[in-house]
Amino acid sequence: MDYLDQLEAEAIYILREVAGQFEKPALLFSGGKDSITLVHLAEKAFRPGKFPFPLVHIDTGHNFPETIAFRDQLVAGLGEKLIVGYVQDSIDAGKVVEQKGKHASRNALQTVTLLDTIAEHGFDACIGGARRDEEKARAKERIFSVRDEFGQWDPKRQRPELWNIYNGRIQKGENVRVFPISNWTELDVWNYIRREGIKLPSIYFSHERDVITRNGQLMAASEFLNIDHEDVVEYRKVRFRTVGDMTCTAAVPSEAYHIDDIIDEIRLSNISERGARMDDKVSEAAMEDRKKSGYF
Repeated sequence: MDYLDQLEAEAIYILREVAGQFEKPALLFSGGKDSITLVHLAEKAFRPGKFPFPLVHIDTGHNFPETIAFRDQLVAGLGEKLIVGYVQDSIDAGKVVEQKGKHASRNALQTVTLLDTIAEHGFDACIGGARRDEEKARAKERIFSVRDEFGQWDPKRQRPELWNIYNGRIQKGENVRVFPISNWTELDVWNYIRREGIKLPSIYFSHERDVITRNGQLMAASEFLNIDHEDVVEYRKVRFRTVGDMTCTAAVPSEAYHIDDIIDEIRLSNISERGARMDDKVSEAAMEDRKKSGYF
């Protein structure tokens, strides 16, 4: 078997394990390349039947418009159920307080909205597209990652996963985050996207847009950024390696208009795709701290 066939077979096996072991699973969908790849894998795992889970998107209200448009188009074509949890609803309900200042972001507020969405619908497993190569806190994540009744992750409570045997047994109120492509790398994902002809939002490819430079990173100029007199807006040729909230996702200079160009670009890069995420730079343990609070 080709190595991509092996990765695909493992991911499909994990998705079917989720369907077999849990009563109310969900697939967390961000509109990024990893969650789009998961949707493609779910089609291979369960078609011609319906997915045994809905797609769930936690919408900050500060997403790239290209991502939202792609999400709606993809879901319409799939004919599957989409559940959207809105961070704005959490703000309006007084459950979270919107950040102020020049570097304000709604990214961290997603956790509360996610946990409320899980509780409202009674999800006992949430499938995500996190991969071990992305960031050190994710490198020690299990494929079946147990979260307590508060949605929190405790690395000391994670279970051994020997011989591809996954233990989904949980207590009432707990849930499991499941990562079918945990063993994939960024390059694996792009090679698979090329092989399968998977469509992606246009922002993954080189394009021209207005950007500003903050902390050495190119941020898309938008109404969600608090731009002041110190910020210089430039028209640059860029693309995005990772897709998240517009206030924390940086672009990279790029001439990669096609998938082959992107793969060549990644091969030469010595920086992880998470290096373009401002939310990971808050502290050395930023990702682990968010995960312990219930983050994806």
